[in-house]
Order: sequence, then C-alpha cells, then structure tokens
Amino acid sequence: METLEEQLSLLHIANRSAMEDCVTYVLDIDVSSPIEGQSNQTVAVLCSNKTIRLYNKETMTFIQEYNGHPGVLNGVKFSHLNCHVLFSACSNGTVRSWDTRVSGTQAVQVFGGYPSNVFISFDINCSDLIVCAGTEKVEDDAFLVFWDARYNGKINSALKDPLGVYSESHNDDVTQVCFHPSNPSLVASGSTDGLVNVFDIGKDNEDDALNVTCNSDSSVNFLGWAGRDYNQIFCLTHDEGFCWWDLNQINTEQPITLFKIQDMRENVSTCSIDYLIRGFYHEKVNTLFLIGGKHTGSVSLLHCGIDRVTHVNTLHGGHSATVRSFYWNLEDDSLLSGGEDAQLLLWKPKAKNVYPKKTKPMKMASSLQQRVRIHSTKSGRIKQNE
Repeated sequence: METLEEQLSLLHIANRSAMEDCVTYVLDIDVSSPIEGQSNQTVAVLCSNKTIRLYNKETMTFIQEYNGHPGVLNGVKFSHLNCHVLFSACSNGTVRSWDTRVSGTQAVQVFGGYPSNVFISFDINCSDLIVCAGTEKVEDDAFLVFWDARYNGKINSALKDPLGVYSESHNDDVTQVCFHPSNPSLVASGSTDGLVNVFDIGKDNEDDALNVTCNSDSSVNFLGWAGRDYNQIFCLTHDEGFCWWDLNQINTEQPITLFKIQDMRENVSTCSIDYLIRGFYHEKVNTLFLIGGKHTGSVSLLHCGIDRVTHVNTLHGGHSATVRSFYWNLEDDSLLSGGEDAQLLLWKPKAKNVYPKKTKPMKMASSLQQRVRIHSTKSGRIKQNE
C-alpha cells in the first residue's frame, strides 16, 4: 500500500477551469460536503472582482455566479450540514448566506454588524448554529461578532442582528476566525496584534470564555486546528512564519509551543519557497502539512514534524503566477488550487494530466490590500458588550 507521501508525489492536473475575466484573482476556495450516494460536489470560488463562482468539482464546469456584493469579499464557506448553503463575508459589514438551489443573485440571509464594522474574516461552527466574523480595527475597537446562523429554507431580506460581540481580546485587525472541527463551542481567532486566542463561547462572558492566548510575535495570516481530537492549533504569519501549539499542555509543566519558525523560507533545505499559502491536518495519518509557493506558480507540499519541516513534493506546470488559495479534499486526497493567473486547478494522484496548458502570468500589479502591521504589545482597551 502506498504511503501518503508516495500518493502526494504522484499528484497531477486532472482538470482545469479558467475564469472568464483574465485579470481576476482566485482568493479562496471551499467545497460542499458530499451527499450520500452522489459523487458530485460543488466548488465555491471567491474572486477578486467581488463575485463568487460555483463549479462542478469533477468536470470543473461553471454552474452559476453570485455578484450581489457591495464591498470586498473576505472568505467563502459552505455549511457543514447543508451542502446547498454557502456563506461569504463582505467589507461592508455583512455576512451573507446563499442557497445554491435558488436561481438569481439574492442572498437568502444577511447578517448585519454594527455601523463601523468592516469584516475581514469569518467562520461557521460545526453544528451550523453560530456564525462569527472578525473586523478591522476602527479607532480602538476590533470585534468578534456572533449571529444565529439557522436557516429555515426561505429568503429573508431583513438583516439579522448579532447575538453578541467580543471586544476585549484583540487590539488590532482580526484576520482569522476558525471554529473547532468537532466542538461547536470552541473558536480560535488570530490578529495582526500577533495573538491567537481560543474561546469557549458557551461561557457567559468574554473574560470567562477566553481559554488560552498564544503569541505568534507577528501578524497572523492563517489559522488551523490539528492533532488527535484537534487539540492543537497552528498559524502562519504574514512574514512567512509558522507557530504550532498543543492545548493539551495548558495545565501541565510541559511547554505549550511545539514548534516555532520565524521564516519558513529559510528552513526548508530541499526546496525553495517564496511564501506560505496555508496548512492542513490529515487526520487519517495524523500529520500536519504546510503548503508553500513560488511566484512563478509552483506549489510545494511540506511535512511538518515536531522538530523539522521536510519537503514532500513540488507541483509544477499548473499555475503561472502566485497561488493564493488551496483546498485539500480528505475524501479522495485531491486538491484544488487557484491564484493570480485566473486559473482553478484540480489535482489528483496518478491523474493523466490531460489539461496541461496554462495561461500566461498577468502583467498587472496586485490591487488587493494586504493587512500586515507591525506587531504591537500594547494591551487592548477593555469594553463590555452585552
């Protein structure tokens, strides 16, 4: 039986889909949960032109587009329990949900924040009951805003008001919100203040809800859960650093930090990367992987051990520019990637590579705002929100 590393070394392009707008960046990717007895899944792609595009995962054919967004989009995620419900966050202070069975571009639910909110991150918990979004810092405030996410199958044009807000735990932009994969009460947040916080939202107030604070000493770019029972958390930083913590060690004499690298570009000896894209935990083999890229379009898979990071495989011949988004499918060990070349690629082990052609890199500078700020150690302002 082949090892996972051997399977990864056999990844090839299985299919390709190009955006109609050749200057559109693919910023985020999510895939709907599989339906029992059916093989088709839907891929949602967040684009830099303020649209969400849906594709059939196997054929990569275009299904439909949602373009009713008045601001910059920041994330796209499918419901965990209803494969037809899709969520997106917008810089205009709303989170929207879409029913992919409903034609047209009208959102079925709109979750409204407070007047000054600019949402730059969000997630929905594993029970599909709670949506949480993180905001940019405005004056002295950086919020985590929560809503009841339940959907009754009908279009509701009225704004849904928040259930509550956390405002004391970050003092800069909340760039990441990530719920625990199996515990609906646990949520982690990351910020440009360098902090990664883990909350139990079942507690009565923010002070009691804050379980642990980890410091990345940088600006948090990506956040994920790992380990058996997902009791570990890791982050990637905007300056290509990596931090990995074990929450099981909180009440022990063992250090909570498992691994910390200030700059991953200087710590992988057998391959060269220009940046980190994201990471994913492969629960079947209890292994954490990181994904790095080159600005020429190649993507490298890295195996993360407790004391070192090793190169597994580099995917060539797919993209011709910076890769911004990456989705790993645990069901069949396939992956999807998208980037600044306006290409969405499906990679599979032992694929015949029947779609090798790639587009030329775009001759344009990125117009996207990269939220990177110098790490601040000042304490946040205390503010109570009921």
